[in-house]
Amino acid sequence: MVHPRAHDMIAAVRHTPQFQPGRYRCFDLRPLSGALGAEITGAALDRIDEPLMSEIETALADHLVLAFRGLDLSPEAQIALARHLGHVIPWPYAKPMAGYPELTELVSGPADINNFGGSWHTDSSTFGTPPKYTLLYCVTCPPVGGDTSFANQYLAWDTLPETLKAELEGLRLVHSTKRGFGDHSRGTGSSAVTTTPVSVPPQHEKLASAHPVARTHPVTGKKALYVNSGFSSHFEGWSEAESEPLRDALAAHGAIPEFTCRVTWGPGTLVIWDNRCTLHYAHNDYRGQNRTMRRAVVEGERPY
Repeated sequence: MVHPRAHDMIAAVRHTPQFQPGRYRCFDLRPLSGALGAEITGAALDRIDEPLMSEIETALADHLVLAFRGLDLSPEAQIALARHLGHVIPWPYAKPMAGYPELTELVSGPADINNFGGSWHTDSSTFGTPPKYTLLYCVTCPPVGGDTSFANQYLAWDTLPETLKAELEGLRLVHSTKRGFGDHSRGTGSSAVTTTPVSVPPQHEKLASAHPVARTHPVTGKKALYVNSGFSSHFEGWSEAESEPLRDALAAHGAIPEFTCRVTWGPGTLVIWDNRCTLHYAHNDYRGQNRTMRRAVVEGERPY
């Protein structure tokens, strides 16, 4: 099997909607990079209606990641927005926000060494039906640091050698909780890891789901590379040792800088992204600072 070589020069890439964005009635849109991402201004998220949501979903299909600035978004409003995008599901690895079972409050404190999402991953790919959208809202953040980078996995798939794509078609990759969380966060969790304790409930300790390496997006019909360093374990029918070289090479390929955009947070920033065709990485460069985020996830479909 041919392997991608992440260190090789990547030919110039572009994601066409970044250069030819659509025109919208409900907001203005500014692309963030040549690969993916857009900043939205003028959207009335306090008065959600069908035309607005239709345009948000169109913009998500085109740009994969949307950032909204300067909001004063209550937990109720965040949940309402998420519900317009689908069925909101709780995250079972941390206590829900008090009074809001659909939200997880992710808090990093001055003593923390590790952070949430500090590897290239897509949210909860271990689930049989992983989340299609994540909505992350910034309550407080450091004055500098703590950005999140995103990577376009359509571009990751498209730039693989044709011979390799042919060999990957039909191949499935197992995503496992053990790979993602290991043993350090089991049971009661540990405040030495993060201020918000993370623990794996017993019924999830052996959770594993096999998904296609080439995932077809149900809206766009395009194929995206569905491999990540956070949760991907082994190819179906292969051992982990046999899988490691190709798995790691594909994961590295998906995070090539030319495929990325970077979002800087500020209080009142909301970012919505599509987990079916992106990876994201939370930068851990703000030690000694406080950071509080609220997250909602919208259930997706079984990857195919």
